[in-house]
Amino acid sequence: MHPHEASGDDDGVRIDVWLWAARFFRTRALAKHAVLTGKVEVDGQRAKPSRQVRIGDALVVLRGEERFEATVRGLSETRGPAKLAQALYEESEASRQHREAERATRAAARAGYRPPEGKPDKRARRLIRALGDIDAS
Repeated sequence: MHPHEASGDDDGVRIDVWLWAARFFRTRALAKHAVLTGKVEVDGQRAKPSRQVRIGDALVVLRGEERFEATVRGLSETRGPAKLAQALYEESEASRQHREAERATRAAARAGYRPPEGKPDKRARRLIRALGDIDAS
């Protein structure tokens, strides 16, 4: 066991520290802000940043457009390598599949749009202006 990890079932780690150590958020401040704004639930209830998380707790974490449903499998107060961080929680299979489907949907939505390579030329500006006139009438 790592010297900074909590031992025993009675011990816990602050949820904002745990989220940072488990690499859900890049900084502890971001983790604290997510908890304060209601983007983190512990066992179905909104949590405060000082809430102690324990092994076996069920978490729901909203990060951007992603939703994680995970169970706490380990406790740590220090941020380590990604492999160790992933061992701190176990994401449900349904959650993983849902996130992958959402990611694919977002990628497909972006696939049709290509930003222009440069500024429009004289002909393109005339076409843009002509299209703008259609809306005015």
